[in-house]
Amino acid sequence: MSNRLDVGTNAPEFALESTDGSKVLLSDLKGQKVVLYFYPAAMTPGCSKQACDFRDSLSSLKGAGYTVVGISPDTVEKLERFKEADSLNFTLLSDPDNAVATAYGAYGEKKNYGRTYMGIIRSTFVLNEDLVITHALYNVKATGHVARLRRDLGLDS
Repeated sequence: MSNRLDVGTNAPEFALESTDGSKVLLSDLKGQKVVLYFYPAAMTPGCSKQACDFRDSLSSLKGAGYTVVGISPDTVEKLERFKEADSLNFTLLSDPDNAVATAYGAYGEKKNYGRTYMGIIRSTFVLNEDLVITHALYNVKATGHVARLRRDLGLDS
């Protein structure tokens, strides 16, 4: 199990493939406030609900200067289908070996229905313009999380 990140630490750098085929480096986002969220699997009910909540809140988040980026272990092809199926209007990145999720403490031991296994821990990080973590939220719920995040950021709910 990886270590969790604390508020005030620099966000770990990454280079991941986007649905448009480009490589996205975290350092390319310097100068922007970033909402970076990790989710287990595209096109599942909980992940779709969370992604649609981000989609529906994007204008408010963008208006406050935030860029939203979703990361999962799914292939770029599956992420493309997810983006199209739910009309997602923000960047989705593929982390097929969970290396970035591990670096952020968003991959580790999970328990579900009495079963223990390794997987993505639904997590959200808010980064300031210098890519320093201002919010580190682990084990968030798919439903209601974006509304809570907006309240935490002082945006209208």
